[in-house]
Amino acid sequence: MDFINQTIQDYCDRNTTAESDALKKINRHTHANILQPRMLSGHFQGRFLSMISQMIKPKYVLEIGTYTGYSAICLAEGLQTGGKLITIDVNAELEVLVNSHISQADMIDKIEHLIGDASEIINTLDFPFDLVFIDADKPNYPKYYDLIINKIPSGSFILIDNVLWSGKVLNQKDLDKDKDTQILHSLNETVQKDERVENILLPIRDGLMLVRKL
Repeated sequence: MDFINQTIQDYCDRNTTAESDALKKINRHTHANILQPRMLSGHFQGRFLSMISQMIKPKYVLEIGTYTGYSAICLAEGLQTGGKLITIDVNAELEVLVNSHISQADMIDKIEHLIGDASEIINTLDFPFDLVFIDADKPNYPKYYDLIINKIPSGSFILIDNVLWSGKVLNQKDLDKDKDTQILHSLNETVQKDERVENILLPIRDGLMLVRKL
């Protein structure tokens, strides 16, 4: 993931609005106590997610992949009054911790945390999602995209994380050998060719694909 010049990244961090106290606590706790803390969106990407949400002012947001709840809280910052964010994760072991983080951020009335198979849960949801964030198991990214693109209304947005995959999508050796790299590269090409959307791939952190349904 560390393929962006660190000096430039540090400069960007210093010139980006700070996290809230609640998010700082989640950030610290995740890095100190939870496996694979690099999965956390973190300060810089979190502020970007919040900014996008603030710009769109969504009524309904769907997040696929909760981890410790950091990104859900960021995305919920832009919700309309009475809006709702649904976040789905398969890891039941983090459920209590995630709900605690949501409560600490005073978002308990805005965020609903669901545990289970996202591909099954998505089919049960009947909300016109304005914004969707995909940041979960990479092998199922194409499935999530296919499920979502047919459910969201025209004008809605999808954000897909990790689409640069530490730069591996540009490395032929990784494309030849690594399944996740192949899947992400293929998804990038699928989105690029999808006439139902317009898109931009942003070199933010590990790569974010921003998609708008036409």
